[in-house]
Amino acid sequence: MFGVCLVNDWSARDIQFWEYVPPSRDPYPLPYLDDSGTEPWGFDITLEVRLNGQLVSRPPFAGMYWTPAQQLAHLTSNGACLRTGDLFASGTVSGAAPDERGSLLELSWNGSAPLTLADGTTRSFLADGDEVSITAAAPGPEGTSIGLGVVYGRISLALVDEDAPRG
Repeated sequence: MFGVCLVNDWSARDIQFWEYVPPSRDPYPLPYLDDSGTEPWGFDITLEVRLNGQLVSRPPFAGMYWTPAQQLAHLTSNGACLRTGDLFASGTVSGAAPDERGSLLELSWNGSAPLTLADGTTRSFLADGDEVSITAAAPGPEGTSIGLGVVYGRISLALVDEDAPRG
């Protein structure tokens, strides 16, 4: 691995419900992914997720359900070709605590517990004009911190021009 960067894939979690908040080791890893005999590890990266500037979550990458090595082994065992320079993204980073959930669907517990923002508005799902930003940092040498920058996006629900030519 050469480097680390932040990625936000803007998953449609309302139609990918099967992939969020997996219980601990359920399903149990297949034998080629079983790392139970090794030291637990993960990148010591802490992310901060903000919605419209308000900090809503601090998920730790070290607590990921699948380690990067397991993700890579699973990817390549299914026939995916991996070459130098390929971008490999982990998926949503979420922790066990409520303030470590990595997506709004998880933070609002599938919409049943809307998130209240500082301005008094609530969110179960992102709304037009909402901005999500993610920053991350890792421990550096001699007590320093290594920042990984910021990735952000804004929801824009543009009106569709019914008279526009269709391609």
